[in-house]
Amino acid sequence: MSSHRVLITGASGYLGGTLLARLKDADLPRYEKLYALVRSDTQAEAVGQYGAEAVRLDLQDEDAVRKAIVDNKITIIYFLIDAMRADSQVYLIKGLAEVKEATGQEVHFLHPVMANCTVVEEAERRGVRSYIFIPCVVYGKGEGFGNVISIQTVAIIKAAQAMKRVYKVDEGRPTWPVCHIIDNTNLYIQILRMILKGDDPGHGKNGYFLASSGSIAWYDLYAAVAAAMAERNVVTDDSVIPASKQILEQMGEALGCPPGVVTVQIGGQCTLTAKHGKKIGWKPRFAPEHIIEDADAEVQLILDNL
Repeated sequence: MSSHRVLITGASGYLGGTLLARLKDADLPRYEKLYALVRSDTQAEAVGQYGAEAVRLDLQDEDAVRKAIVDNKITIIYFLIDAMRADSQVYLIKGLAEVKEATGQEVHFLHPVMANCTVVEEAERRGVRSYIFIPCVVYGKGEGFGNVISIQTVAIIKAAQAMKRVYKVDEGRPTWPVCHIIDNTNLYIQILRMILKGDDPGHGKNGYFLASSGSIAWYDLYAAVAAAMAERNVVTDDSVIPASKQILEQMGEALGCPPGVVTVQIGGQCTLTAKHGKKIGWKPRFAPEHIIEDADAEVQLILDNL
């Protein structure tokens, strides 16, 4: 049995909750212990049903973070919350480095891309193996005990609900990679499988991953969402029209962010393709077009859970 101890943050969230729910049946090499970061007694009870031991921790308290990692001898962390900031991630990396120094065991840190430079550089400097996930449009019903809806598709629908219309935020037909939540989670698990086997899936500057079966045009997603929302009388009609500067400001108010962030959340161009995951044995089940085919169900799921 591997002596690894795994910590999942964001266990009540969309990504972390689905990962936690799928680990038990993932047929992984055995490891010593599974921990999940929680904020309440209810969450602690919930993660226990998945075989995880609850950890309560203020991630902004550097001393407490490092102590928790070292005392529990945690060697693998899936950081699936608050990717826009990097301070708590650095604290966790420092804790992992102390565990490595004390045990001689390799330690690992998986993180979304937003703070990647800080994470990769800090991890490399301290001898921690890092794995960075490039963001794509993740969709589908989450399988965890908490949040079951995505971020990007939720933003499209929340903005449209507030504006009574679906707007496009880019010119032309820019594309972005997409991924069903199950495929995304299966790549998390495949990386963990390789680590537990003692294999190196690629880390640090060679540890970037994109969970995606391909890309779709934002306009096609907008159109599918508009049709589903119009059918439910949530928007005026199923048309998709360009957003003016004033409209972007109003969309920003609806989403609780500056207008410039709206175009980042629900638009933009990304031409990256997923190769690394496939090289380590990951195989996506859902074609990129599935997000368009599933848009009606996605809209209903989100409206039911907003």
